[in-house]
Amino acid sequence: MEKKVLFTASTYSHILNFHLPYLQWFRSQGWTVHAACGGPHAAVPYADETLDLPFKKSMGAPENLQAAAMLRRKMRAESYTLVSTHTSLAAFFTRAALAGLRQRPYTANMVHGYLFDDRTDWARRRLLLGAEQAAAPLTDLVLTMNQWDYALARRYRLGRQVVHIPGVGVDFAGRTAGPRRSRQELRAAWGIAPHAFLLLYPAEFSKRKSQAVLIRAMTRLPEEAVLALPGSGALLEECRALAGRLGVAGRVLFPGYVQDVASWQAAADAVVSSSRIEGLPFHLMEAMYAGLPIAASDIKGHRDLLEDEGCGLLYPYGDDEACAEQILRLMASEELRQRLARRGQERAAQFSIERVKPLVLRQYSAVLSEELAAAQV
Repeated sequence: MEKKVLFTASTYSHILNFHLPYLQWFRSQGWTVHAACGGPHAAVPYADETLDLPFKKSMGAPENLQAAAMLRRKMRAESYTLVSTHTSLAAFFTRAALAGLRQRPYTANMVHGYLFDDRTDWARRRLLLGAEQAAAPLTDLVLTMNQWDYALARRYRLGRQVVHIPGVGVDFAGRTAGPRRSRQELRAAWGIAPHAFLLLYPAEFSKRKSQAVLIRAMTRLPEEAVLALPGSGALLEECRALAGRLGVAGRVLFPGYVQDVASWQAAADAVVSSSRIEGLPFHLMEAMYAGLPIAASDIKGHRDLLEDEGCGLLYPYGDDEACAEQILRLMASEELRQRLARRGQERAAQFSIERVKPLVLRQYSAVLSEELAAAQV
């Protein structure tokens, strides 16, 4: 029996950034590998075939129903053994496309962070949780990355089996490989003084990433504090304008999208995050591996990684005053910075691709052993 797997995600970039080791493994085991994604088309290594889908961010967009119809036709034609869904939007519409299929493939939904938590307003939480509940009967395996999501998925039985995994695994060596600029070179190129305390937050400019909190916090920090915000996105210019209005434009850098994050890490003194919601964020794991102290918003995902006062400092989400206070603690104490950095480096090892990949594949194997055994009866 030919074995086929389909990976789906809202964007090709998601598959390219996080899942190539898994596509490679399936190919090495003789599987036919397909990927169906939204966003700009991209070549996907290890995929025998790709399918472009017209996903739109708005849940009610008619293009998403079109994407579901395309997926349904594809799944009928291919008779997949396993469907692996990623990103909330693609995961929902992929599973919706499975409804009523005579031969339904085993379906594993990897949750990269449910887009709601205890702070989410009732109506939005009800909508998003309701979507997951509707898709639950079509979900054989749910893989969650933080304890809040794990508890929620178990409480509401959002799949036949719910498992906690420590992320998808970070290829620390690969992500830091290649040429990089030294601390001195990068600081000189961007006019950052040698004595400046450089804070780094690489992220898409979006409402969820909340860079405005950090920009407001800069008004409470001394002149030697400099904030670098690499990234692009819809709110970039709005954040740039905010820095100007608050009088901190000279101390907030907007490098745009950068591939060489490792050089910025080498130049930084600390990493910060103001995110509203996360699964298990790569950029904090990379900072831990690089030996950088962290101050981050107190949200799911961040709590799992940092264990407040263990590997990093937490502050209430959206509170720029509390954020500034935690940064000031880092600036004032080299002993604190070194302690957090040391513990972070020790903890980062458990999130490596070498450690996590076998755990994830073991879960796939557990599901597939059931499916393959049933097919042989």
